[in-house]
Amino acid sequence: MAKFFANLNLVLLVGLALAVLIAVFPDSGYRAPTGDLLNGVLQWLHVFFGITWIGLLYYFNFVQTPTMPTIPAELKPGVSKYIAPKALFYFRWGAAFTVLTGLLLAWSYGELKEALMLDPSARLIGIGMYLALIMAFNVWVIIWPNQKKALGIVAADDAAKAKAAATAGMASRLNVLLSIPMLLAMTNAH
Repeated sequence: MAKFFANLNLVLLVGLALAVLIAVFPDSGYRAPTGDLLNGVLQWLHVFFGITWIGLLYYFNFVQTPTMPTIPAELKPGVSKYIAPKALFYFRWGAAFTVLTGLLLAWSYGELKEALMLDPSARLIGIGMYLALIMAFNVWVIIWPNQKKALGIVAADDAAKAKAAATAGMASRLNVLLSIPMLLAMTNAH
């Protein structure tokens, strides 16, 4: 059992297989949101990627950033060279796939145009979509490029690293702020 749980890829594969079994088992009680399996899969993927993205956003802001000043200097490279780059990989791709599956989901519901136009029939989901788009923009255009400098992934002097860390930190905190109304809009729109 320990060998099984030590293999993350195998755990993910078995979790996926169990989810598929629940979705296709006739008496499981599973019902896709509109009775359409494609919509059900899109919604499931949207939530999966969204949890990955927002979970890491909260990890960075509630755990890593506040804890870093208390970590002894000789231990900080363990975080900045190994943990943070890997977490940022899942963070930025979680953001990208959350947005992609969200747009596909709105399209499959037939409400993409209405949501983007903030039509009253889809205004709440539209507000959530715009907040998520701003957040994803922050991830890819502000946070990630600045984190590459701050973490030493790209060359930068100490002053540039400090400025980049501050800029990334501010954009990340803005995303925390925006995530609260975004989650309200997303969870209450349907």
